[in-house]
Amino acid sequence: MSTLRARCPDCRTLTAVAVGDEYQCHACGREFAAGLVRVPRAWGDESGQLMADAAAMALPWPEAAMIEEETLDAQIEAMARSLPARPLILGGCCCSHVGAVRELARRHGRVAVVWLDAHGDLNTPESSPSGNAWGMPLRMLIDAGDVAPTDVTLLGARNLDPPEETFIAGTGIARELGPLPEVVYVALDGDVIEPGQLDVFMPEPDGIPLDALEHLLAELPAPVGAGFTGFARSARNEAALPRLGHALGL
Repeated sequence: MSTLRARCPDCRTLTAVAVGDEYQCHACGREFAAGLVRVPRAWGDESGQLMADAAAMALPWPEAAMIEEETLDAQIEAMARSLPARPLILGGCCCSHVGAVRELARRHGRVAVVWLDAHGDLNTPESSPSGNAWGMPLRMLIDAGDVAPTDVTLLGARNLDPPEETFIAGTGIARELGPLPEVVYVALDGDVIEPGQLDVFMPEPDGIPLDALEHLLAELPAPVGAGFTGFARSARNEAALPRLGHALGL
């Protein structure tokens, strides 16, 4: 499917057409600020199969692309070919953000990242205790030169491995929100939220309350793209994620 055309979430026809950064449905007249990209694959152990269904949640944005590849490298390449002008990624694990951020950095020349996650996602294959790629995507982006560490803000992280703490201390990654460049991508993993408030795969105690998170997102500059990962498929998530996306201006 071309990113110029998408399936409207309201009338379910392939008549949502890209106009600049947005979509307009030629059948029902609705307008949308982003195109939804579904990325089911989770790159980790067998529990990742449970995450794949998360990408099938019903959300009120036009479906611009479905990315299903056999390797992470192929997924990243396919993302570059299929990414709408302003994407909203819905993925199983945080590796879903890599292709989107890389392509947006290529298009815009520079992109800052606000990474909201209970975990750092800053391991390497050598430092990772589990070996799961889903614990490495932010480090992948930094090491590849897609994002400068000084353009990264890591919020809500409270379960960091010692090598991640060392890396943060040595690279200038921000742990509090400050002034941001104009071009920003927001990566939101569900485990950043206070456990029990939504259905997430890897909850950690002492998270950000949902209402406070919605307020925080509304204070950010409107991003050129964003992504939701780590959320289980459930009715209350399908009700809450639109609130968070709309807080971002998407």
